[in-house]
Amino acid sequence: MGLLDSVLGSVLAGQNNAPGGGLGGLGNVLGSVLGGGQQQQPGQSGGINMGLVAALAPVLMGMLANNSQHGGLGGLLDKFTQAGAGNAAQSWVGAGANQPVSPDVVTQALGPNVIGDIAAKLGVGQGEAAGGIAQVLPELIDKLTPHGQAPQAGLGSESDIMGALTRMLGR
Repeated sequence: MGLLDSVLGSVLAGQNNAPGGGLGGLGNVLGSVLGGGQQQQPGQSGGINMGLVAALAPVLMGMLANNSQHGGLGGLLDKFTQAGAGNAAQSWVGAGANQPVSPDVVTQALGPNVIGDIAAKLGVGQGEAAGGIAQVLPELIDKLTPHGQAPQAGLGSESDIMGALTRMLGR
């Protein structure tokens, strides 16, 4: 279990007084799927802003939904392929270790306007938003594609994604 699992678990598993905590059912499900059993201190851990991670999770789930302006999972994977990070993006779906991407690659793949919009929504700088996405997106895609391949029909709506995460937990 990686540091990101621990951070997400700590923030999203219902620490309402932590920055970015208190996301309700979404937070509980994401916290459990992404490693909710670990305890971390509120705030920063290992250079990762836990509040940012918590805020990014629902934003990224929205981007992965089939009805998103980004084309869902397939569209996002295509954007990373076009940005020269196709092998990394495929590693997030496939079995085995996730290859990292840099914040610069995230900005190139999603576009500076999208990164700017996300940064403004979350109240952080563009570099911090891109860095957070570079940390969270590979892990989230990995968790949503446990069989090592992207579903042909995509991941569905945000509600479908939430349902898939819930089913992983056997709830």
